[in-house]
Amino acid sequence: MIRHDQIGQLLQSREKDDRKRLAKSLEEYRHRNQQKEDRREWDINNPEAVRKGQPARVSDDDPRLTVSGLQRFQGEDLSSPVRKKVQQEQMREWIRQQATERHHKEEQQQEADRLHALKMMETDERAMDLAIAEEETRRALLMATKLYNKAQAEEMAARRDMERRQEADDNFTETTNALHGDMLTENPDVARSAFGPHRVVPDRWKGMSPSQVAEVRRIQNEQVMEKQRKLEAERREAAEWDRRRLAEARCATLLERREERARQELNQIQVLNNQQLAQEQKLKKEKLDKEVYTNPPNENFFLQFNTSTR
Repeated sequence: MIRHDQIGQLLQSREKDDRKRLAKSLEEYRHRNQQKEDRREWDINNPEAVRKGQPARVSDDDPRLTVSGLQRFQGEDLSSPVRKKVQQEQMREWIRQQATERHHKEEQQQEADRLHALKMMETDERAMDLAIAEEETRRALLMATKLYNKAQAEEMAARRDMERRQEADDNFTETTNALHGDMLTENPDVARSAFGPHRVVPDRWKGMSPSQVAEVRRIQNEQVMEKQRKLEAERREAAEWDRRRLAEARCATLLERREERARQELNQIQVLNNQQLAQEQKLKKEKLDKEVYTNPPNENFFLQFNTSTR
């Protein structure tokens, strides 16, 4: 009996422990997986829903904002603090970049100024060297020019002396040849040309002979007579043309007069025809007025219209 009681107590204690473990496990499961926040209706029963929920408007680009919600109006700017902060950060970054660039430019300018000063010093030294070399070259050129001019002057003086002696010899030879030559002796044979008897050498010709002068005058007289004959023929031809022009002008005048008389006669015939037609039209009008149009309408004829509804 005692053993069975002990076994019963042991089983009861084990069952009790199992129930505790099961209750603990169930409680842990409920605490872990069945919280109030996991319920379907928790959004309705949550006491912190208003405090923890999103406001009706979060930002200007909130997709929940609609026209009928009346949450966004013209001119509002909720992101102004964030934008101002971003702008201030951008301004600080720009100022830092500008300062860096200014410092870099100042360093570059200082380096450029240093290089420019070195370049100017080098240029000045080179200019001084070139000036010294140019001055030495100029002096050497002046000395060479002076020596060359001196040599040229001596050579020119020697050439002039030689030309003077040569000119004196040439003048003496020319005078001797002129005195004993055919130029001053006026020999006509020296003017004959080797190309024919009718040609002469101009620089040796002394003039024509009397027979040549007579021949020239005879030819001139014949030319004068021929010119007079041509002028007389031209005068007769001009007189004949003048006579023909006068005859043609006279014929043209006669034709114009004849045409004028024919035109006047035609005008007279036209005037007579017009007068006859005017007389006939006048007689026809009088006949129509007296015989055809004898009953002209009066005021009574026009008063009969618009007197009834028909």
